Amino acid sequence: MRADNSDPLPQSVEATLELLDHENYVADRSLATAIHLSLHLKRPLFLEGEAGVGKTEIGKVLASGLKRRLIRLQCYEGLDVNSAVYEWDYARQMIEIRLAEAAEEDRAEIESTIFSDRFLLKRPLLQALEPEIEGPPVLLIDELDRADEPFEAYLLELLSDFQVTIPEIGTIRAQEPPVVVVTSNRTREIHDALKRRCFYYWIDYPNAARELQILEKKAPGASLRLSREIVGFVQRLRKIDLFKLPGIAESIDWAEALMQLDVLELSPQAIDDTLGVLLKYQDDIARLQGSEAARLLAEVKAEAAAQR
Repeated sequence: MRADNSDPLPQSVEATLELLDHENYVADRSLATAIHLSLHLKRPLFLEGEAGVGKTEIGKVLASGLKRRLIRLQCYEGLDVNSAVYEWDYARQMIEIRLAEAAEEDRAEIESTIFSDRFLLKRPLLQALEPEIEGPPVLLIDELDRADEPFEAYLLELLSDFQVTIPEIGTIRAQEPPVVVVTSNRTREIHDALKRRCFYYWIDYPNAARELQILEKKAPGASLRLSREIVGFVQRLRKIDLFKLPGIAESIDWAEALMQLDVLELSPQAIDDTLGVLLKYQDDIARLQGSEAARLLAEVKAEAAAQR
């Protein structure tokens, strides 16, 4: 049962935008619309896009903004039901069996006892189906593309009916569906059967104006001049054929690193010294360091001078 003082869901797209803005997440109207529909129609939201564009942050922001518990399942190769859904506490079960045998209890009674909720270790997916005082939790299934296809298939029951089946107990269904956010970096294609159970949204790299807004919220200590130069430089980097383009997360990290070094405006030296914050592969760094970085910076400063 939900407490009376819990925050209701935002009742319009505009209210959803306000919720995101209150949590310092800069979103466009189309993303807010997808979130709004997901919340009110109780459908999972599937977010796809490059790493570092703010997909995971959506789950965190919704949990914070709605004042709900955040349950995060970080996916990885080899993730299985025991780690994601449930596992039996075998050690306690063995102790219970020996005690029951010593007391000469009936075999059927022993079996019904050890396969009960008392011996069930609940992992994130099963926890998300349990009622919460403050309202259904936010379940963040992060980087699903890293998990194996059999686990992806297991999720179909959860995402369509908000239930899981445990052979020894039966089907456990959520009294009220959790808010589900699924993310993927698209390192592999997710099966259509899973996507059909969700509302889909592609989060792209932001344009310059939106990225500047993000820096103003996430790195407020940076001067407007430095923020504009960072955005201009990063926007140009994304047009180059790099192994890994910098995301919003890298832009924020770079701004904070430059502020830590008391950099007031970009210079070729400052860029060369901090490229490892912005780029994550040595081949990309080697390509940019020196003359190429200086050329891009010159373009940024020329554009800024023309605007002034």
